[in-house]
Amino acid sequence: MSEDPRLAAARYRVDKLARDDVPAPEDGGAPAGPDDDGADEQSASSREPNALDRAAYVEVAIQQAIRRGEFDDLPGAGKPLPDLGRHHDPDWWIRRKIETERLTGLGPPALTLRVEERELSGRLDELAREEDVREALEDFNRRVIEARRQLLGGPPVVTPTRDVEAEVAAWRARREARIAQQETDAAAPRRRWWRRGP
Repeated sequence: MSEDPRLAAARYRVDKLARDDVPAPEDGGAPAGPDDDGADEQSASSREPNALDRAAYVEVAIQQAIRRGEFDDLPGAGKPLPDLGRHHDPDWWIRRKIETERLTGLGPPALTLRVEERELSGRLDELAREEDVREALEDFNRRVIEARRQLLGGPPVVTPTRDVEAEVAAWRARREARIAQQETDAAAPRRRWWRRGP
């Protein structure tokens, strides 16, 4: 099987660069003759590539791909990066990934608990039994206390724990108000959308 000529040319350039970087012998020996050239070429191809060799090879491969047009018509080509320049945020790419993928539950506990605390009343209103409400509140309080005890770094946990009895009483009051509203809506006479003629 024949080798790709572009790959062979890139290897030749890398080998040539490696040979040019080899220092001259300091012992004052005889200069390399025509017979030594083959040995030098053989040793350059058999040795492991160093960082300079790899960088040269990668650069040649990139330049060839540019000439072939493999980087043309990429998505977002010629468009500015969105939200660039608003403020310095070293984690901008993480935030963008979380937003585009709509990932939840990621991040330090201080932030996830803060978001969960904001949505806790709505989540409790979806529960039908008082035991489930108590269990959800106890679980939330347990996770807040555990997050405060961890010394992993990150932002401090400022989310307060919830008083279980007060939250259950508030849940009960909201539930009774919802039931009363549903009963008044059901008891109210329905207006017909059509009307009989005179």
